[in-house]
Formats: sequence, C-alpha cells, structure tokens
Amino acid sequence: MRALRFIISGGGTGGHIYPAIAIANALKLRFPSAEFLFVGAQDKMEMQKVPQAGYAIEGLWIAGLQRKLTWDNLLFPFKLISSLWKSSRILRKFKPDVVVGTGGFASGPLLQMANSRGIPTLIQEQNSYPGITNKLLSKKASSICVAYAQLERFFPAAKMTLTGNPVRQDLIEVQSKREIGIVHFQLDASQKTVLILGGSLGARRLNQLVEKELDFFLSQGIQVYWQCGKLYLDQYEKYNARLGVQVVAFIDRMDLIYAAADFVISRAGASSVSELCLVGKPTIFIPSPNVAEDHQTKNAQAIVAQKGALLLKENELDDQFEAVFADLVSNTGLQTELSANIKKLAKPNATEAIVEEIIKLINQNSKSNPIN
Repeated sequence: MRALRFIISGGGTGGHIYPAIAIANALKLRFPSAEFLFVGAQDKMEMQKVPQAGYAIEGLWIAGLQRKLTWDNLLFPFKLISSLWKSSRILRKFKPDVVVGTGGFASGPLLQMANSRGIPTLIQEQNSYPGITNKLLSKKASSICVAYAQLERFFPAAKMTLTGNPVRQDLIEVQSKREIGIVHFQLDASQKTVLILGGSLGARRLNQLVEKELDFFLSQGIQVYWQCGKLYLDQYEKYNARLGVQVVAFIDRMDLIYAAADFVISRAGASSVSELCLVGKPTIFIPSPNVAEDHQTKNAQAIVAQKGALLLKENELDDQFEAVFADLVSNTGLQTELSANIKKLAKPNATEAIVEEIIKLINQNSKSNPIN
C-alpha cells in the first residue's frame, strides 16, 4: 500500500493556520509515512508559518473581495481562475487521499476543485457562524467538523460532526505551570496579571483601549502583559519602560502565559475562544466587528450564553470597561463561576476527533484494506 497523502489548506490568520498544522501533526503521528502538502494564499502568513512547522506549501494567487471598489476587486475574477487552474494542477500531481480545509482564501478554490474531481474533502469550521465560502463548499463536501452545536441551518446535518477546534496540546493542563510561567515572563508573583490578546497581527481598537487604561490597570494593582501584534509593536513598545507593563508582538509560549495570567482580555477569534475554554481563566471578550458575518461576536455570545465569559462591544468600551473590569477583579465569586463554566465548554480531544473523521473518509473511499 502506498503512503497516504494529505493536502491541507488554511491560512490568512493564525486562527486558520494553527488548526491546519495541528491536524497535520496528529495525522503524522498516526501515519508516520504519510506525505503532506499545504496550499495557501501566496502573500499571506501561512507561507512562512507552515514551512517553520516543517511542511511544504504551495501558494495560490487569491485574495478575498473588499467591501468597497478597489483594484484588487477588479482582479478577483482573474485570481479566482488562476487559483482554480493551479489547484487542479496540484491535485492532479499530488494525488491526495483526502483534502482538508480549515478556512482562508485558498481553501475555497482548492476544495472546489477537489470536490469536482471526486476527491474526499473535509471542512473544519471553527466559528459559530460560518462564512460564505464554507457554506458553498458544504454542499459537496464529504464531511464537516464543527466547533459549535446547532449549525444545521448552515450545513447538511448528515455531514456534520461536533468535534471542537484543534488546539495546542500543551494547553490541556496549564495550572501546574503557573510558577514556571511567572519566572519565564519575569512577572511579579505578588501581583495579579491581566493578559491582553489581540491576535497575531494585532487589534487597533484593543490596543487603543489598553493604552488609555494603563494607569487604571496599575492603580488596581494589576500588571499588564500586552500582546499588541506585529503591526503595532513600533507604536506601543515604548510602554515597556513602565514598571508593571510588558508589550510584545507575539507570544511563543502560550501555555506559560496562560498559566501565569489571572485575567484575560481577548478578541474572540475561534482559536482564541477554544484555547480559553481549555485554560479556564476569567475572560472579557472584545470581539472585532470588522470580520465577515460578525462571527467573533457570535463566537463570544455562544460562551456568554453559558455564563462562561463577559462580553463588551467596541462601542461600549469608553463607558463600561472600567466598571466591568473592576467588578471582575474584586468579585472572586464571579471569577470562579466564569472559570468553571468556560471549562465545561472545552473540547481537548478535538484534533483526534477530526483525524477519526478523516480516517472514515479514507476507508469509505477504499475498496479494501481499511485503516484504523
């Protein structure tokens, strides 16, 4: 039997890339001789992150449509045709057993061509409100792994499996790492720590809020570990000169910073929400309103509905943030309630569940010699 071959497509943001890599890593553990190829958008961050993880990647000339008339929008039909043609060529050459899409611009044309060629495809939908690409792809996809229940209004119910989102395995147990985390990040063990997460690129409004509220945080006896994103580091790294404030573009040991943190203020991207369910820290979600289908707000609302987190919209920050945060810091009962409830929503075995669905597709497509 020849080695299994998998194509995985996901990119544009860390929220699409890291689940794709997690799935590949789990498949590699299960099938050490398997061959892998990633497909991404040629000018996006996956072109660096995927090779750093040890996998080959091909880039497509593709981008999303902008909300206003731009030169890129005029080029979109040509980019789409180019990406469909290149996707077909990649599939013909690599001959994958299964194609997996975790979201991002490139997964659309790749999975569309895989579906048209009869190659089994699996969609991994991270959000509580799917984007238009996955809604369209779902009609012909072989399997759909979702992170939230009650998505039957978007996807065919018979194809769906509730798995959760893939997360870093080192986050499954972080409490025992608290002291190590405090030392690693040079935090003051006598003070509480608030962790600010704006995503890999950064969040402008979130950064503006933190800059405005630095004095407030410090007056509450709270030290600040502020991940501002690579687009904003030059603007905010000057605050590293302040005692009790650390500003970084990126955090390479998320397990240790989660372990050290007492409170989290975060955007509500799907991967961040799934990670925060695992680590169980009292969290205030400030979702970005500038994403497709406003899916970050819907992700956060799904947690808030279970009393697992607090939610503030961007237009509420100036009037409500200080009161909400001060109440959270002073109310140990609320902290305990939020932590307990968000942990109930965690799905630590999501990656393995997705791998099992992929194996089912291989066996369904194989006339003999089922694998396990």
